[in-house]
Amino acid sequence: MKKQYGILSIPVIVAALGYFVDIYDLLLFSITRIPALASLGITGPEALTEGESIIMWQMFGLLIGGIIWGIMGDKKGRLSVLFGSIILYSLANIANGFVETPGQFKAIRFIAGLGLAGELGAGITLVSELISKEKRGIATSLVAGLGLTGAVVAFIMKENFDWRTCYFIGGGLGLALLILRVTVFESGMFHEVKKMDVQRGNFFMLFTNRRRFKTYLLSILIGLPTWFVIGVLVTFSKEFGEKFGITEKIDSGKAIMYAYAAISIGDILIGFISQWLKSRKKALYLFYLITAVFMVLFFTAQWNGSAEKMYWICAGLGFGTGFWAIFVTMGAEQFGTNLRATAATTIPNMVRGMLAIFILPLFKWLRDIDGVGYVNGGIYAAIIIMVITIVAALMTKETFNKDLNFVEK
Repeated sequence: MKKQYGILSIPVIVAALGYFVDIYDLLLFSITRIPALASLGITGPEALTEGESIIMWQMFGLLIGGIIWGIMGDKKGRLSVLFGSIILYSLANIANGFVETPGQFKAIRFIAGLGLAGELGAGITLVSELISKEKRGIATSLVAGLGLTGAVVAFIMKENFDWRTCYFIGGGLGLALLILRVTVFESGMFHEVKKMDVQRGNFFMLFTNRRRFKTYLLSILIGLPTWFVIGVLVTFSKEFGEKFGITEKIDSGKAIMYAYAAISIGDILIGFISQWLKSRKKALYLFYLITAVFMVLFFTAQWNGSAEKMYWICAGLGFGTGFWAIFVTMGAEQFGTNLRATAATTIPNMVRGMLAIFILPLFKWLRDIDGVGYVNGGIYAAIIIMVITIVAALMTKETFNKDLNFVEK
């Protein structure tokens, strides 16, 4: 008989701690961007362009790493990804504490991105396959909700330590987590599928079948607002604040901390809301609505406002985009066991990668159009992204209570 794990079992706790370290390291550059670049002699407008470039390099790493770790998760096992990815990004973050030039920063963040790409998808896949379908949504929400508090801790570290020390701490946390990983067992579903005569981890299978490709594409598009909010509105809240006429200094790191504290709450709540509504999609629509309301407030309520108001609106935006857990869980639930890790690992990293290949380029293109400018560019980008996402969600199938014991052929 297959062992059933509870929502507070060791696999869930270890996956949550892994995602905690992942988020700490993922957001650390955005949080320490201004002091880190200033220490390298980069200030003023150059800090904006170099900051965007470094973030884009990290996101390219996530995009490529998501494919590599996803394939490995279905070929070698979910645990192999959890071990390999954390070793890579932990060592990369330790190395990040020694960078001296923007070029070194970009190279190390790219390598860190490769490692960071494996954590969430493998963790969600493992938890989804170990927890009963009745409790799956709550368990994965707890993984994401507790894990997302890593951003809050990253801000606290930034306030109390030099930015280089913050990277050393992140690397050390990751290496310490390896000890806990030894207590986690591999998914029984994966062991069963290894005995079958089916292809495992074939990334191209996501594109060779029309149904699978449509499902995969929609699974990516429903997550776009998360990284538009974090990667543009919150990360560059300082720059938006200046355009809004806010005279107080805005700390983008603090804005990220507020946003992620709220995302954490939203991610935990959405699991229970999804369970109550017995629907992933209805919960998703509710959080889309909250996101849209706070986008409107972001662009209308802050003219000549205050830094404190900016932080609280960023918190509202964060709460609204607290559907990360459900969005990734839906990705895992729509694909068979022989492709599940590939899908669940690449989908969130494709969304993160979209920041580099679609979201930031779209924002830059719009704001550079004559007569548009920085703020209107953000407004138009927000509208485009929300329209794409809502259409994708309407076309996505409901996955609540779905049995995951099936394969793709």
